[in-house]
Amino acid sequence: METIECDVAIVGGGPAGCTCALYTSRADLKTVILDKNPHVGALAITSHIANYPGVDKAMTGEELLDQMRQQAIDYGTDYRRAQVFMIEVEEGDGKKYSKTIYTPEATVKARSLILATGAMGRSSAPFPGEEEFLGQGVSYCATCDGAFYRDSEVAVFGVSVEAMEEALFLTKFASTVHWITPTSPWTDDDEHVKDLLAKDNVKHWSKTKFISVEGEPSGVTGMKVKQIEEEEEEVIPVEGVFIYALGGGSKPITDFIQNQVELNEDGGVKVNEDMEASVKGVYAIGDVRNTPYKQVVVAASDGCIAAMSIDKYLKGRKSVKVDWIHK
Repeated sequence: METIECDVAIVGGGPAGCTCALYTSRADLKTVILDKNPHVGALAITSHIANYPGVDKAMTGEELLDQMRQQAIDYGTDYRRAQVFMIEVEEGDGKKYSKTIYTPEATVKARSLILATGAMGRSSAPFPGEEEFLGQGVSYCATCDGAFYRDSEVAVFGVSVEAMEEALFLTKFASTVHWITPTSPWTDDDEHVKDLLAKDNVKHWSKTKFISVEGEPSGVTGMKVKQIEEEEEEVIPVEGVFIYALGGGSKPITDFIQNQVELNEDGGVKVNEDMEASVKGVYAIGDVRNTPYKQVVVAASDGCIAAMSIDKYLKGRKSVKVDWIHK
């Protein structure tokens, strides 16, 4: 497994994370962004941007985010698609690599850590059996757990781009990937749909309701579903169920933090005016703070504040260095 050392590790590639990376990279700090999926954040799924200064109202959220990401990369940011499943943090002094971030492909050791995962976590109730078999066949990360299901049958529930990409990844391992979708909202020319359905080991269950996860003490044995056109429910025999349900929206994504930093009562990461969390050298920006002001411009502002605070912290300055160029 690859080990990466850097000055700044940013978990999350939305407007907060990309803005922070832009500033830290310009400050000559080695910066790595770990982004689960660039297509699924609050900005990425926004159809039009009407209230971000200087942006044409015809621009989509994904187009704006693409520009933000590319700008950070152009200044030296190392951007990686990766699912972070755990972190370990110690009080830092700005010199040692006191923050460790774990992904399936690499371990990142950083002198500072920025949490920028947003608030698109599911707030809806789990499906029957979902919590009971979490870690015993139920998963939310195909790239983390896909290899455990080599030559087995699995089910993927969800119609988002993330669900399709994860299902496509699972086709490398599973004998059959059952793709269950409650609706059919796509168009015939959708490349994600075409790529997935072109795989011989994919079976699509369209307009199908997810009823429950079935199992026994050893783990998942099936997924109970009901097709709209059918009267009876049926159980699809699978060993793994990967759930990418819609309808989350507002819950801060903090599951990977595992009590490493203090949270507010509302579930957001607790920070001070410098965006620093309860552990020295750890910062939280954007919607993961659960701020009521969930706007792109606010997230970008958080990223700027955190970056300047990090520059001060890592370089041992007494005051913030303003990032202006005067000519």
